[in-house]
Amino acid sequence: MSHNKFKLVECPRDAMQGLHDFVPTALKAKYLNLLLQVGFDTLDFGSFVSPKAIPQMADTAEVLAQLDLSNTSTKLLAIVANLRGVEDAIQHKTVDCLGFPFSISETFQQRNTNSSISQSLNTVEEMLSLCAKNNKKAVVYLSMGFGNPYGDEWNYEIIEKWADVLVDKGVEILSLADTVGVSTPEKIESILPKLISRFSNTEIGIHLHSTPAERFEKIEAAYLSGVKRIDSALKGFGGCPMAADDLTGNIATEDVIDYLNAKGENLNLNMGKWNEAMALSGKIFG
Repeated sequence: MSHNKFKLVECPRDAMQGLHDFVPTALKAKYLNLLLQVGFDTLDFGSFVSPKAIPQMADTAEVLAQLDLSNTSTKLLAIVANLRGVEDAIQHKTVDCLGFPFSISETFQQRNTNSSISQSLNTVEEMLSLCAKNNKKAVVYLSMGFGNPYGDEWNYEIIEKWADVLVDKGVEILSLADTVGVSTPEKIESILPKLISRFSNTEIGIHLHSTPAERFEKIEAAYLSGVKRIDSALKGFGGCPMAADDLTGNIATEDVIDYLNAKGENLNLNMGKWNEAMALSGKIFG
């Protein structure tokens, strides 16, 4: 078991979901099996969503069946967008966590999950209840957490209001998600310390999107803010196909690793397996 204080969440699902060409199931599984041996806290590996909405993830159950979990302590996280997805995901014993994108922008909630914020809150309640009965953990992403491109109102009070509501309902892991890359070091450092101190019994994470040029300053801001749960993706691939056409990628995992290593943090990762995953990634992402 890794005992480092940082929970690194590797997000191959986020990296792959917008790819135009379908990645064969066996290749997905081979890539994920390498990532499972690196030593990440959690692997955001797939999603139980409509294949029409995200065709790339239509084979999540088949991929799951090909994963080798015999020698890993990494938890598997699947994204769900509605109650049907929740019900599909909890059927699988090997899925540890369910992630739900709860948008604090009404426009994006409709675009992303085809439901309103209030309907999504009902889904979260159902998810929490089903997770509790099936020994799974719920992770709720506060998406559009750093602003939105639609002109919907955004400020810290809105973030805090929804965090309050979700924590009151029993959410134990909240991740502030920058769905379109509008976060800045200033926003990160003004918002995250306040959230972490207000919700001291809740695990507060960060899921950032960024252009390559701005990655390091965002990682640094997250580190200085005291965030211990950091989502990222190998080589910074990916973005949200529901949010923008010009995909602003994820934060690159190798940049997070380099930064934390330089700070003397003990990450306890198997870099040999990481390098194998890096090498294989070319076959998936081209």
